[in-house]
Amino acid sequence: MVVEMITKEDLQQFRQQLLSDIKEIIAAPKTNNESAWLRSAEARQILKVSAGTLQNLRISGQLKPNKIGGTYYYNRGEIMDLLAGSGTSKRRKL
Repeated sequence: MVVEMITKEDLQQFRQQLLSDIKEIIAAPKTNNESAWLRSAEARQILKVSAGTLQNLRISGQLKPNKIGGTYYYNRGEIMDLLAGSGTSKRRKL
């Protein structure tokens, strides 16, 4: 059985490499550009509906957007559920 000795220098070198790798991962651009919240135009594009139909979905409660500063934001998950046929889903509060 071979025994290897680890020195303080080895640990310092490992620490530096680990910190360097972590910083690189954090600084890397994110590949997933999909937002969890969609504006009306994006929601209409995904659902392939008109502005009036999107409004009807909102009024009927099939979609429950959050309104921030006069702009409606739709949860991407709710839209995908609606496309899958599940209909209503729970509203998330900001």
